[in-house]
Amino acid sequence: MKVTEIPAKPKEEKVLRVAAYARVSRAQDASFHSLGAQTDYYEKYINMHPGWELVGIYSDNGISGTQIKRPEFQRMIQDCREGKIDLVVTKSVTRFARNTVVLLDTIRELKSLGIDCYFEKENMHSISPDGELLLTLLAMYAEEEARSVSENIRWKVRKKFEAGQVWSGGIFGYRYVDGMLVVVPEEAEIVKQIFSDYLSGMGLVAISRKYVESYPVSSKHYKWTPSSIRYILTNEKYAGDLLLQKTYNEDFRTKKWKRNCGEVTQYYVENAHEAIIDRKTFNAVQKTFTTRNNPLAPSRKDKNLFKGLVFCDNCGSRLTRRSRKYKGFIYTYLCCYNLVSRGRAFCDSKRIPEEVLIEKTQDVLGVADLTNLSLIDYFQKIIASNGNRLTFVFKDGRKEEVTWENRNGNKYVSKHDFGRKEET
Repeated sequence: MKVTEIPAKPKEEKVLRVAAYARVSRAQDASFHSLGAQTDYYEKYINMHPGWELVGIYSDNGISGTQIKRPEFQRMIQDCREGKIDLVVTKSVTRFARNTVVLLDTIRELKSLGIDCYFEKENMHSISPDGELLLTLLAMYAEEEARSVSENIRWKVRKKFEAGQVWSGGIFGYRYVDGMLVVVPEEAEIVKQIFSDYLSGMGLVAISRKYVESYPVSSKHYKWTPSSIRYILTNEKYAGDLLLQKTYNEDFRTKKWKRNCGEVTQYYVENAHEAIIDRKTFNAVQKTFTTRNNPLAPSRKDKNLFKGLVFCDNCGSRLTRRSRKYKGFIYTYLCCYNLVSRGRAFCDSKRIPEEVLIEKTQDVLGVADLTNLSLIDYFQKIIASNGNRLTFVFKDGRKEEVTWENRNGNKYVSKHDFGRKEET
């Protein structure tokens, strides 16, 4: 028997493609850790290591490490998945992530891709045998530190609220200056006019249209929509009061804010700052909100077969269902939400009579009645285009295009077509 020794091949030296990740948790600190300074540091650091090649520097400024949604962090992970990086270098575990789950999930994914992470401060490689255990302990410490900081900030906010002080930020008509809300005269005049318009009988949609045309962009780039008009009309700050703790941070990890519906103590402060609207006018608007009835609103008894299915080809918004009185009959149609809320200056699309849409859908499906059908089982969406075109996109990706014709050439459809007798 003859045994021949076959020597192992010498390990092939390859250039490691190295990426550096840096994060500044507060935007105001970014000037002390500029991307230029980081680039200079990591270029020198990586050049000190033979066989290392700098791929890029990924830097997130002003974003907490408890969050996974960091643009540069996600871009770096994607580049790792695409095989562009062999090693990630970062200052410390806390710079990489302060959330235990985020840290471990990311490290495990990179490890499965054969990518190592080196933490300078801890002098530790994630791909080492005991790397994950040490990282778990360090991540738990970092997460606890983040929780402590969050609790401290929450305590400060609560103490300010207990003293009747606003925490931060301003709204249209006010600016936040040295802990107080200060009136902005030119914006305050618009707020007064909005309250006056509403009490005169104008609705939220009509008011929003008026200000889209009159003040398309305010000093704060305010969006004139029905919801923003409602926010102004119902906000106690314009009467000089403050309702503090309207929202609260549910979890320091997710940074998600929820509307406070009694879960956390609130504070109501009267005469906290200069009012824009007198109390009598403000109370009159609140009362009007509870008593005003819009007779042109669609009947709640009607079933909206196309809810969430029909989209405007012009601007991409959903079509909403509306009803209108015409010669004693109620005319129901679908039209673009942007057209309703912001006017034709924003979207110049066309209304579609509901009965036309029903008729064309029946033709496409080959059925005589849609009453017992759930259209979302058949279609991904229906696209309404100018030129009286409807494109039905089926669940399997198949498309079918149809056209429809105006009835009688009238602005509104006559009672002989699609109007239904007004209920008495």
